[in-house]
Amino acid sequence: MTTGPKARIVERFRLPDPPRREPDEVTAFDHIYTSGDLENLSIHFGNPETTLVTADRWIVATPEQDKSHARRPDLLIAFNVNPEAYRQSNGYISSEQGKPPDFVMEVASETTAETDIGEKREYYASMGIPEYWRFDETGQHHGQRLAGDQLVGDSYAPIAIREIEPGVLEGYSEVLNLRIRWEQGRLLWIDPATNAPVPRHRQTISERDQAQTERDRAQAERDRAITRAEQAEERANQLEVELSRLREDIGNP
Repeated sequence: MTTGPKARIVERFRLPDPPRREPDEVTAFDHIYTSGDLENLSIHFGNPETTLVTADRWIVATPEQDKSHARRPDLLIAFNVNPEAYRQSNGYISSEQGKPPDFVMEVASETTAETDIGEKREYYASMGIPEYWRFDETGQHHGQRLAGDQLVGDSYAPIAIREIEPGVLEGYSEVLNLRIRWEQGRLLWIDPATNAPVPRHRQTISERDQAQTERDRAQAERDRAITRAEQAEERANQLEVELSRLREDIGNP
């Protein structure tokens, strides 16, 4: 008996796990992860089957690219892509997705500030990423509290940032259709349609749960009041019956 050749098992290419961050890089954690912005923006944009809102994984053009110069942004947003392929590859591979990400952001820290405004800016431009934004809580690391770049040709040009009131800086992201705001050291995402921040999903859930708890408590109190009223009515009927019997007994000695 003869058999055909064994099928060759091809392992899927996976990017390496990112290294542990330096202690001072918790600024990204504070402003993007703890705040729930990944979840909030994912819900805002919708279409989870084709929209990717993620962070802290490598971006490369192809699997063959030299990984020694690859970058991993604090925030990455890409539309019309395959999020499952991203998860399986452990990072963003432009050739696999058919396009570069649409948006990346870096949050300033002392150890990354120099590369944020230099090497990373050049790298993201070479990748063809349409917008690259930088957020600096204090303005002491990047030299600017808020900055955005838009790809023009093969290089970046600054996006206008304006001070809309003291302590509030804002710029418009065309690819996200959101106004990105620095407000007293906080990072906010403003929806032009509502002129309000993108809803914080965790806060919304908490408020909704609290409102539901209040409704349940009020309904329980109403149910108890109805039960008390029914019991009182039943007792009154019993007393009326007993009183009628007493009257009959008195009338018929």
